[in-house]
Amino acid sequence: MYEIDLNQPKQIVSAVLADHAIDSVAFVGCGASMSELYPAKYFLANNSKTLNVQIFTSNEFNCDTPAWLGPNTFVVTCSLGGGTPETVEANKTAKAAGAPVVAITHVAGSPLTEGVDHVIIHGFEANYAAKIEKMGYALALAVELLQQLEGTELYDDMVAGLGRIYELSEDAAAHAGKAACAFAQAYKDEQLIYLMGSGASAKVAYSTALFLFSEMQWIDSAAYNTGEYFHGPFELTEKDKPYLLFMSDGATRPMDARALTFLQRFDAKAAVIDAKDYGLSGAVSAGVATYFNPFVHTAVMRVFAEQLAEARQHPLTLRRYMWKLSY
Repeated sequence: MYEIDLNQPKQIVSAVLADHAIDSVAFVGCGASMSELYPAKYFLANNSKTLNVQIFTSNEFNCDTPAWLGPNTFVVTCSLGGGTPETVEANKTAKAAGAPVVAITHVAGSPLTEGVDHVIIHGFEANYAAKIEKMGYALALAVELLQQLEGTELYDDMVAGLGRIYELSEDAAAHAGKAACAFAQAYKDEQLIYLMGSGASAKVAYSTALFLFSEMQWIDSAAYNTGEYFHGPFELTEKDKPYLLFMSDGATRPMDARALTFLQRFDAKAAVIDAKDYGLSGAVSAGVATYFNPFVHTAVMRVFAEQLAEARQHPLTLRRYMWKLSY
């Protein structure tokens, strides 16, 4: 059974709270790492009655630092390789203000780990479950913060969910091959694809558009929250216009269903990754399922992206500018 060490986030939160009267939380990262911090931010912001909870792209945190940053701010930074310059600088910004910093990275001893209070090293290469460890550790920190500061009736269900979501996500990826292949063949020649999602998975749509499609496949893409779709972007909906919708299981599902109904009404080309199809609510309590959608969506989308890259003969590692010139 695939699990992460939930004792480490618990101990980190306990240690921070022993020395700091936390009243604010800042999640800070760039690109996909920022997106993977979002489920933690979403959960904590929606369930805390006392905390100011925000998420920042790293350089905005550095260039327009929030006035409330200080010793009472719990800062979580994240970078896969631990070398993202803007996020390394964000650590320094936070520490200069006296804030306790927890860095989450895959690479021990990387620049992100220097000068911070606590470090969490996550997996990545082993399998699809490992690729969502970063997201899981951030969410575990958020769950522990809420429990230790305020207490929450969601705690036991969230901890149980964190114990089951990796195995479920790995299984979801294992069963996504047929749908991923169909998607790849249907969408491989598209020059533009729109993404939609909601709730805790809103940033899965965002990260898919910006990184898996724009960065890794050079496909023009844009992401919309399904709640915002009807406040402008639905004007672009027409027959055969390509969309990919992350359908959530839980609180925001009616928003996603409404968007899908409209897409189908006008014969748009709509692919769906539905967390319910992969058994999410059967593995975690229905009362907290909404916070675990991003794990399933991320794991399954990775399979979709791999199949799309193969169909287009465009490897996910191919870059035009990134890592090749100064910018």
